[in-house]
Amino acid sequence: MQIALKPDQEKFILEKLQEGKYQSVDELLALAFQLLEEHDSKKQQLLELREKIAEGTEQIRKGNVIEGEMVFKQLQDKLKQ
Repeated sequence: MQIALKPDQEKFILEKLQEGKYQSVDELLALAFQLLEEHDSKKQQLLELREKIAEGTEQIRKGNVIEGEMVFKQLQDKLKQ
């Protein structure tokens, strides 16, 4: 596979190599791909969280809620069992 870099991207890579932070282009690209995978994972987690928030908001709108004190009482009762 061949990849065409923009001049500023190539300059950035060369600067990082010259700084000694990375031993090779392969090392730098491996880290870049790792960060991209982490970014995609976090993005998916954020989408799932937004869906859960939307579900909760809809439940509140419909009145499907439990008072906070009741929730804590139920949790305490479970812990006692």
